Order: sequence, then C-alpha cells, then structure tokens
Amino acid sequence: MTTTMNTDNKINRDNRARIAEYLSRFFPVQDLKDDDDIFELGFVSSMFAMQLVSFVEHEFGITVENEDLELEYFRSISALDAFVTRKLSVPVPQ
Repeated sequence: MTTTMNTDNKINRDNRARIAEYLSRFFPVQDLKDDDDIFELGFVSSMFAMQLVSFVEHEFGITVENEDLELEYFRSISALDAFVTRKLSVPVPQ
C-alpha cells in the first residue's frame, strides 16, 4: 500500500510539474503557487482558456467533455491536477 501511495504522490507531482511548466510558458509569474487562481490574477483570456483545455486533452490523453468545462477545474495548478487525476481514474467504456 505504501508503494502505491508513493507512486500516486509521484504521479501527482509529475502532473503538477507538467501543468506548471505549461503555464509558465505564458505567465510572467515565476513562482506561480499550486493554489494561485490564474483567472483572478488576470492571466487567462478566453483564447487561452481554450488552449488550456487543448493542452490538458493532449498532454494527459483525456477528453474534456462539455460538463467538464467548469471554471473551478481550471482555476489553479491544484485544481487542474485534481481534475486530471479524476479523469484518469475513470474507467473508459469498452
């Protein structure tokens, strides 16, 4: 069980690092914290919001459905990480 928890924590850190690296390409903030609200900070335009959805889909191999387009899921690195983790844990219908 400890191994699984450690693996899950590593995956979450890896996901967060990938998300943070992507966001750092667009934002002048060097120390964007996991819980910083990128919308509240004024970094997100409607065009960038679409790019962010596309990034999440391509980077993590998930589909963002219409019902997933909630601001809360994309507001911060932590929120994006939780969203990606949740989507990756949902079984794909066969």
